[in-house]
Amino acid sequence: MNELPPLPERVTIGLVSVSDRASSGVYADQGLPALRDWLARALRNPVVWHERLIPDEEARIGACLRELVDAMRCDLVLTTGGTGPAPRDVTPEATLAVAHKVMPGFGEQMRQISLAFVPTAILSRQVAVIRGQALIINLPGQPKAIAETLEGLPKATPPVPGIFAAVPYCIDLIGGAYLETDDAVCKAFRPKSAVRVRPAPA
Repeated sequence: MNELPPLPERVTIGLVSVSDRASSGVYADQGLPALRDWLARALRNPVVWHERLIPDEEARIGACLRELVDAMRCDLVLTTGGTGPAPRDVTPEATLAVAHKVMPGFGEQMRQISLAFVPTAILSRQVAVIRGQALIINLPGQPKAIAETLEGLPKATPPVPGIFAAVPYCIDLIGGAYLETDDAVCKAFRPKSAVRVRPAPA
């Protein structure tokens, strides 16, 4: 096993809420606070946050994702909103347009989790992609669904893992920061060969 530095590595995360009405001030955005709250509880790393609230416009979403990855050097970008079948829901299209690789398992697992609550989960079109050394994931629009898909359903029988358990190792594999999680919120899974240990105090 490789050794970790004395403190968790700093990670740069982009958060994007896609909503015509919230971005125009019709109502307060709930997506960004929900994302940041969950991640702040789940991660032990110090985080540099880059947050964006933008309308449902494909070109605007794509430009935002490229900026967060290419200019802001985010290791992880999470979006919320714009993943349904309505004409203005274009977040998946914008995400796929900036992708270097597609990671379909994330979307499959998110829909599986949501199907435990509502049959309309099959209408969700969330995707996850890799661009450079960053992982980009589309999440649902509601705060409750955001937490459920990230954290999973640990009390279900059998338990259903959330998608975030696989995020740290995915980011390892593409050369990003080493994410460390609070096991009480979300236990990250890594093969033993990929686990790094912190040296004992001198």
